[in-house]
Amino acid sequence: MLNISPRKLRSDLYSHHDEPDMPLVVSVLAALIERHMARNERVSHNSRRVLVSKDARTRVFDALEAPDMTIQSFLERIFRYTKAGPSVYVVAYVYIDRLCQNYPDFKISPSNVHRLLITTIMVSSKYVEDMNYRNSYFARVGGLTTKEMNKLEVDFLFLMGFKLHVNVSVFESYCCHLEREVSIGGGYHIERALRCAEEIKLSQCVDKRYGQIARITL
Repeated sequence: MLNISPRKLRSDLYSHHDEPDMPLVVSVLAALIERHMARNERVSHNSRRVLVSKDARTRVFDALEAPDMTIQSFLERIFRYTKAGPSVYVVAYVYIDRLCQNYPDFKISPSNVHRLLITTIMVSSKYVEDMNYRNSYFARVGGLTTKEMNKLEVDFLFLMGFKLHVNVSVFESYCCHLEREVSIGGGYHIERALRCAEEIKLSQCVDKRYGQIARITL
């Protein structure tokens, strides 16, 4: 269990600062992904199967060599250089969960987790935030070439069927799930005003960001 106050996590998730500190959601998301990977590795070890997706489409995230960086450090690096708000990481978590549900054979592993995270966070940032860095910048942050980053984004969008909308109730449920990770007994509810603001912001971004696929690549 993470030694993090759920009240502080709540404050990080639902408040915005001009120069935010490292959001606690970064540590919580890292712990969730690491736990998921450990479970996949145990299942793979017990069944004596290699963690390789049977679906060639999801193998786009596989790297020839896994980066020598922990998930925690990688997420901290992404935040340090992009300053993406806490809601970006929540929406990225939604996308990862949807991907795993839509493609049951896809397993998060050391060989694909870094490319998966930088891709989902970049797409989530475009969906949630008003201002964003270019793909080439995200590529440098993630240790990729711009060409690789562009391809990962396009492949991910097709894997998701371009269904990127996250309504307020879904956003809230994932926030509560993150909060439950740091507090036995459940999470908190999003205040009404913040829920309305998030709904308006999310609904306005999707058409603007992904109205034309030509805007995806640089």
